[in-house]
Amino acid sequence: MTEPAAESRVLRIPALSRVEGEAALYLRILDGTVTESRLRIYEPPRFFEAFLRGRAHTEPVDITSRICGICPVAYQLSACRAVEDACGVVVDGQLASLRRLLYCGEWIESQTLHIHLLHAPDFLGHDNLIDMARTHREHVERGLRLKQTGNVVMELLGGRAIHPINVRLGGFHRTPTRSELGPLAERLRVALDDAWDTVRWVAGFDFPDAECDADLLALAEPGTYAIESGVPTVLPADGELAPYSFPVRDFHTHVTEMQVAHSTALHSRLDGRRHLTGSLARYAVSGHLLSPLALQAAREAGLSDPPLASGTAPGEVCKNPYRSILVRAVEVLYAVEEASLIIEAYEPPPRPYTEVPPRAGIGHGATEAPRGLLYHHYALDGDGRVTQARLIPPTAQNQGAIEEDLRNLVQAALARGHMSDADLAHLCERAIRNHDPCISCSAHFLDLSITQE
Repeated sequence: MTEPAAESRVLRIPALSRVEGEAALYLRILDGTVTESRLRIYEPPRFFEAFLRGRAHTEPVDITSRICGICPVAYQLSACRAVEDACGVVVDGQLASLRRLLYCGEWIESQTLHIHLLHAPDFLGHDNLIDMARTHREHVERGLRLKQTGNVVMELLGGRAIHPINVRLGGFHRTPTRSELGPLAERLRVALDDAWDTVRWVAGFDFPDAECDADLLALAEPGTYAIESGVPTVLPADGELAPYSFPVRDFHTHVTEMQVAHSTALHSRLDGRRHLTGSLARYAVSGHLLSPLALQAAREAGLSDPPLASGTAPGEVCKNPYRSILVRAVEVLYAVEEASLIIEAYEPPPRPYTEVPPRAGIGHGATEAPRGLLYHHYALDGDGRVTQARLIPPTAQNQGAIEEDLRNLVQAALARGHMSDADLAHLCERAIRNHDPCISCSAHFLDLSITQE
């Protein structure tokens, strides 16, 4: 008797609109088993590392900010840290505080954009933000207010909200006066109420059960929740492995990149294993260092108390990608509170920047972009010219974990019974947006086509 032919199903999502790239999704299902899951990034390579070579050591700060219009500060401050490291300069005091304040502004605007405009419609049964606004207008308006507050912080310190122009090596071209920060302090007091309301609103969402089986990687900074600096720290998915850290200068030896046939972006592995960076990783590694107010918000949102960075049981670490929106809401509240505290303690520095004279050297820098750990590496010659550059963004690091997450979620859904094409498309959309991989504005959604082979 002839064996029946295996039932093959191919799902192709031809275009994912992304802020930092263009991508498609390919899933192959054979006899009910997901055999392939590919996040295919097909945008032509942008070659930033190549055209940074030969540039003056002062230029990566402005050039790399053009990589992303939503998180340019992450690129600017990662570049600053790396070049300053190569030149043997440490920026501290009020200039370091102003950098953290600027980064808080980016966290507020970027995380709020994701929560309200991109992610919330998935939980409320809407296809897009316009539909959601018809029934949840007050939440959309609150999100826009919060985002604008983040933009105002970036405009005041950075000169403009997109691709700031006031950031430079060693600090800023100009620093604000206390009186200039006064109106911003009042605005942040109002924003804190909006941030609390956002946490309580998001806590009411229905979160499906899921778990992303990957190591968690984030920066850790003694005494504070890491944003603009820290030491890379790993919570392994394998409970038999203890948490560990390594110097930023060793990042490229632990996180190795490889080319895959289906993507123009490089995939990454952390010590040979799949890893995830971003809000879930930050909360697991440093959540115990959040302010008391932010920890209270996390508990009210239903998040378990975050584990310490060492000696934790795996079951205490939240790895549910659907619940990442909760952590982002808590991080917005934290960033608003932190920005207010920095402004309250601010005294204008005697100079807007520390001199960073050129010299030959190799430098490494890492910060926590809203989507996760961002690493920069530069080599400089004796004139301060860039001879080598290497950038490892969080979205590239997360690709492998996203593909595995898609595979597992679709597999579990198929095990529960047949799913229509539309339901599979919706499931894939949600799974991708959980990780906030720079998907562009919420007006762009996924189209699904199915072919039989």
